[in-house]
This record gives sequence, structure tokens and C-alpha cells, in this order.
Amino acid sequence: MDGVFRAATIVDGSGRDRYRGDVAVRGERISEIGPPGALDGERVLDADGLVLAPGFIDMHSHSDLQILAEPDHLAKVSQGVTLEVLGQDGLSYAPVDDATLAAVRAQIAGWNDDPPGFDWNWRGVGEYLARLDTGIAVNAAYLVPQGTLRMLCVGHDDRDATPAELDRMRQVLADSLAEGAVGMSSGLTYTPGMYASDAELTELCRVVAAHGGFYSPHHRSYGAGTLTAYAEMIEVSRASGCPLHLAHATMNFEVNRGRAPELLSLVDDALAAGADITMDSYPYLPGATSLHALLPSWAAEGGVEATLARLRNPADRLRIRHTMEVAGSDGCHGVPVDWETIEVNGVRDAERNGHLVGRSIAESARASGAEPAEVFFDVLVSERLGTSCLMHVGHEENVRAIMRHPAHTGGSDGLLVGARPHPRAWGTFPRYLGRYVRELGVLSLEECVRHLTSRAADRLRLPDRGRVREGAVADLVLFDPDSVADTATFDEPRSTAAGMHQVLVNGVPVLDSGRRTDALPGRAVRRTS
Repeated sequence: MDGVFRAATIVDGSGRDRYRGDVAVRGERISEIGPPGALDGERVLDADGLVLAPGFIDMHSHSDLQILAEPDHLAKVSQGVTLEVLGQDGLSYAPVDDATLAAVRAQIAGWNDDPPGFDWNWRGVGEYLARLDTGIAVNAAYLVPQGTLRMLCVGHDDRDATPAELDRMRQVLADSLAEGAVGMSSGLTYTPGMYASDAELTELCRVVAAHGGFYSPHHRSYGAGTLTAYAEMIEVSRASGCPLHLAHATMNFEVNRGRAPELLSLVDDALAAGADITMDSYPYLPGATSLHALLPSWAAEGGVEATLARLRNPADRLRIRHTMEVAGSDGCHGVPVDWETIEVNGVRDAERNGHLVGRSIAESARASGAEPAEVFFDVLVSERLGTSCLMHVGHEENVRAIMRHPAHTGGSDGLLVGARPHPRAWGTFPRYLGRYVRELGVLSLEECVRHLTSRAADRLRLPDRGRVREGAVADLVLFDPDSVADTATFDEPRSTAAGMHQVLVNGVPVLDSGRRTDALPGRAVRRTS
């Protein structure tokens, strides 16, 4: 867009006070900033009374497939997101070989679907990034998924990597970073990434640090032992010299009610000792994941077919049930499962299993007269693990405390598929602005925008993004601070935000007067150091 936002209220992403002014865009850059009414251009947008801010950066996104399969990408465009970080939780689609790709597709179908007829024309990270460059709605950065890396080089077994396997992981990781990945993620409650020791993770993080990247772990527990799990990741970061970004940083389940200050004290102590730590969170209480992720790790060892075989075996079912309901499965963060809190929100076979959607496992069990564990087992077998769920385990006081922290950034952790996906996929960023800024005053507008823009850009080492300043890339969002709000709900999760007027990606409007354009100006954002 060659034009001018006239008389906007500029919240520039730095955290400084808002001010009024004109902002001119030429090509993909902000060309000039001047006093209200001072600038002119081919197109002039009256922004009086509206806020112009840098486009929002989603530091934890699961759009890996849908950004390609559904190019409109309205979920993110409509809430002002201009950059997403993909490859999260240690499981994504590159680097792979044919066998690993098939296994990953099956394992995370509940996250991302497995669209029929989709063209899987990549195997390496560089090839995946090149595919993104062919046309996407918003920009995207990529983390090398450590679980996929382990699957490729070690397999699905619960054992230490051999020296030769570790060497191969280091080399594939180095190659992937050289091809443009910005760091590495882990999902340490998901197989097979969870089988890695701290020593193995430290060795991999040394490679990440050497290439100027960062480590973003979903650590080993968000329930029982949460603080120990956070401390473990801080020690991996210290030992490896690798910057740390804590994925969907929160403290869930009843054992952690009101304990966010303990986490923040742990982070503050590490920062004071010289650590480089940031984190992201979403402004909701329930979490979301694949239903099979709740299984104990031993039950998921060996991949999808081995898992399904155990789920069909009566003796294994009894053992799994005892682990989940009494001992506390590591897949359920060491906490005995409460079936009332586990809600099915997406199935692949709607004709057979659609009646489960929107109900907790406990509710479906009461309706059928079966035991909750049997409902759980049966749907996993029927769906070949392709079921997603909500976990109603969060606490509002923890959410508010964490979002106030100076190291905090925003991440939706949003799954875009399923009958009733978590509304955070469509509502995270307007919810921060509407509920937590305007309504509750948890953050000022200036500080919230800073969390959602420049702080994330700094973590990604992107000095020309995340700020409204001359010469910066024109990733911009124009919104009404008095009406901006999330409208997505758990009953109607695919609902666009209120109060969003314009969104520019690389200087090109993707939302114009609140309506999606047909532009696909996004591209892969590669590591630059």
C-alpha cells in the first residue's frame, strides 16, 4: 500500500506513551512519520480515534498446515497477527524422511488435520520455508521440532540416543538452522521427544546457540512438579548458553492454584544471574491438545500402531487406566486425570463420534453407561488417535500474574481444526486488548502492545519488525481501542474480532475496512544472525 494513515493514535511497540501522527507506507516499509495532517499519499486513511500499532506476533502457533491448506487464514489475519512462529511443541513436518513424515502426520492429525490430496512437496526445513514463500497470508518463522528430529534420527523408542544418533541429530539440526529456522522447540510431555535426557537436550541447545537461535520447550510438566520442570529448562539453557523462551508459560491444575509468583520468582532469579529468558502465554483458562497426549509415555512408545495395539488390549487398558486415574500419567502432567475436565472438541469421524464433541469424557460416559476410561480408549481407537480435547485446568490469578511480567509475550497456541477448536485460535490478541487492557486494566495499552510486538520481535532477532518507526517493515494493525474485543467463544469459536479496521503484512493490506482481501503477501522469515 502506498498511502498514509492520517491522524492515528500511534502506539509504536516500544512501550512509550501513545501520540498522534501520520504514518506513510511506501512499498513494504514505513517511509515517514509526521504530525497529524502533515503527510499525503496515493491513498489516505482517516485514522482519527483509532490506534495504529505494529502487527501482532504470535509466538506460539500451530498453523503449520492450515497456513498452506487454507490460504485465507482469516483466524489470524482478522485479529491483527502479521507473524507466526511455527514448529511448536517438538512436533511438526520438517526435517523428515518419508517414514517420519507419515508418522508425524498420524500423530498430530488432532492438532492440524491431515488434509486429503495435500501436496507434501518438502522434506527439509529449507524446502518447507520455500513452500511458505509461494504465498501465505502472514509471515512465518519456524522452530526445528526436537521430537520430529529424534523420530528421524533415533526412532520411537524410550532410550538414550547412541553417540552416532546424537551426532546425526546435531548435524540435521545445524543444517536446519542454516536453512533459516530461528531455533528449536520441544514437547517434553509428547513422544518421542520426551524420551530425551537433559544431557541430550543440552547438546542440541549448544548447536542452537552456536547458530544464534533460541530454545522453546513445552517442558515436562505443567501440573505436579511444574516448578521443577521450569527449573530444569533454565538449567539446560544455562549449561548450553542457549537463550530460552518458555512455551505457553502457565501453572495449571489444582496443585498450582495461585502459584504463578513462584514461577516468576524463579525466572527473575535466573534473569538476575544473567540468563536470557522470555515466555509466552494465552489469555484463557482451558488448554488444548490431542486427546491421546494424556496417555502415559510407555503406552505411546513405538508410534501410532503400537499405541493402538495397547489400547485394544484389555490388560494394557487396565494398566493405563490405573496410571491415569490413580498414579497420574506423565502425559497428563503427573496429575490423576479428572474426566470432568477433559472435553472432546474435535473428531475426524463426525458421523461415528460427533456426539462426543462439546462434552466432557465424564458426561459422555454417563450418557452411555460406560466407564469414562472406556469412552476414552474407544474414541482413540475409532479415531486412530486423531481426536482433540480441551483441558479445563487453568486459574485466572495465574494467567494475570504471568502476563504482567516484563519477559512475557503473546502466543495463541491455537489449533485451527476440529468441530469446536479452542477460541484462542481466533481471539487471543483482541482478548488481550479488550478484556485485559480496557476492561480489567491488567496492562496499559502501551505495555500490552509492547508484549505483543517488539518484545517478540527482539526474541526473534528481527530489528526491522515489531515497531512503528521509519524504515521498519510495514506490518501494521489499525484498531478501535474502545470496541476491540474477541467474539470467539467455546460454543462459536470461529468468530472474527470486533474493532479491527486494517491489517498490513509487508505493506500489503490483508484486512481492509474490516474485510479480508485476497492478498497473500506473507513469507518465511529466516534467522538472520
